Amino acid sequence: MKAVIHVGLKPGVLDPQGRAIARSLNNLGFDEVTGAKQGRVIELDLKETRAALAESRVREMCEQLLANTVIESYRIRIEA
Repeated sequence: MKAVIHVGLKPGVLDPQGRAIARSLNNLGFDEVTGAKQGRVIELDLKETRAALAESRVREMCEQLLANTVIESYRIRIEA
């Protein structure tokens, strides 16, 4: 199985990288961009074959290491 985790800042947390991306795109002539959010994607290959258990274990990984849950939120997708 594979787990795909999307980690990003929670609403209300300042995102200077996102602002820099939006500003740079505007400077390059992409005036339609009014904002940007920057995050990261983590892909894990798992031995587990049961989706529910895999998701539970990945959630533990996110809470303990992969996301700073004070300022970040995450979404998990389990793929067969």
